[in-house]
Amino acid sequence: MSERNIVLAQPRGFCAGVRRAIGIVERALDVHGAPVYVRKEIVHNHYIVSELQKRGAVFVDNEEEVPQGAVCVFSAHGVSPGVRSAAAGRQLEVIDATCPLVSKVHQEAVRFARDGRTILLVGHEGHEEVEGVLGEAPDRIVVIETEDDVRRLGLPDDTPVAVLTQTTLSFDETQRVVEALRARFTDLITPGDDICYASQNRQNAVKGLARDNDLVLIVGSHNSSNSLRMVEVARDHGAAAHLVPDEQHLEVAWLKDVSSVGISAGASAPEILVDGLVARLAELGFDQVELQQGIAEDVVFSMPGRLADPVTGRVPQTPLAGEVSPTPGGVLPGPGGGSLTGGGVSPMSGEVSPAPGGVSSSLGGVSPGAGGVLPGPGGGSLTGGGVSSMSGEVSPAPGGVSPSPGGVSPTPGGVR
Repeated sequence: MSERNIVLAQPRGFCAGVRRAIGIVERALDVHGAPVYVRKEIVHNHYIVSELQKRGAVFVDNEEEVPQGAVCVFSAHGVSPGVRSAAAGRQLEVIDATCPLVSKVHQEAVRFARDGRTILLVGHEGHEEVEGVLGEAPDRIVVIETEDDVRRLGLPDDTPVAVLTQTTLSFDETQRVVEALRARFTDLITPGDDICYASQNRQNAVKGLARDNDLVLIVGSHNSSNSLRMVEVARDHGAAAHLVPDEQHLEVAWLKDVSSVGISAGASAPEILVDGLVARLAELGFDQVELQQGIAEDVVFSMPGRLADPVTGRVPQTPLAGEVSPTPGGVLPGPGGGSLTGGGVSPMSGEVSPAPGGVSSSLGGVSPGAGGVLPGPGGGSLTGGGVSSMSGEVSPAPGGVSPSPGGVSPTPGGVR
């Protein structure tokens, strides 16, 4: 390692659900024209919201603020049945951008409520995702957050319970809560792990950053649950860590006696904000940039067919969701004369080509859908073998490597 260097986490930034949600708003604007109303922030990132506002998106807190009959996009965090009913009553033309992994939790809540179980939802009270799931069965769902909450539950230990979790939580912390529930309740079932693959992968990568660097910076907005959890994970693993919404929030005092800075980004943070932070650090002497060896995600979720191009029948890639700008040769000039190395990095998407030999190391990463297509809830799909649902195209590339979430087809031989 050089004397003052930066290590970029892999993976970092946009997940498949975020790309899908942003792309839905962009395509809705293309198809319907402005204004397109969006209930709540489409994803929890200030930059993305600002950019979409410039293009004609209007963000509202409540569906009642949307003019009767107008186009209304539901955010990636999902909504309750009550919101859907209210939107129908106003005859809104609804486009649902709920992440398929969040939709899965909604479906599980409905099923367990129907079975007569008390549902213990591990999550943050008041978060939009939790509010949406809670609305599926408000009389049967209890929201808990900590092990202390488990001890305080006023339920007999033999109560039939089911455990669901918010998708953006800290994996390790949630496991402790679930284990406390298992120790207490004799009739407990859980459908498995609801924390999404992207949250787990980014948290695992951050553990590596915390181990190898003096300081960890997480790019993300203050209302981004998964970004906040990444900061907590870094601190729990011994590193000084801070949330940085953009480079203007970097405090020079943090860099005192620091020789290496690890950088990651929450699942709703675009790579352009990482680029800005790297450039600012280069101005301060951190001009050597390395790429962490980690998992290259290949999960994509299908876009609504109603947003397809009428001529091609495909949903085209959109600029804000796609953010792809690959550089041939695998080496990018870094800010301040440094360089990004590590095997084919896209500065916008952060996608990484496998190292020579086609092997990329994993930090315990999760990549659902690898090797095939899994039907996803809510009409989405997890793809991992040459299908890009973002672009609507099927890549017949030899090697069987699926395109990046930005919709880029792999080159022959399976190397992106």
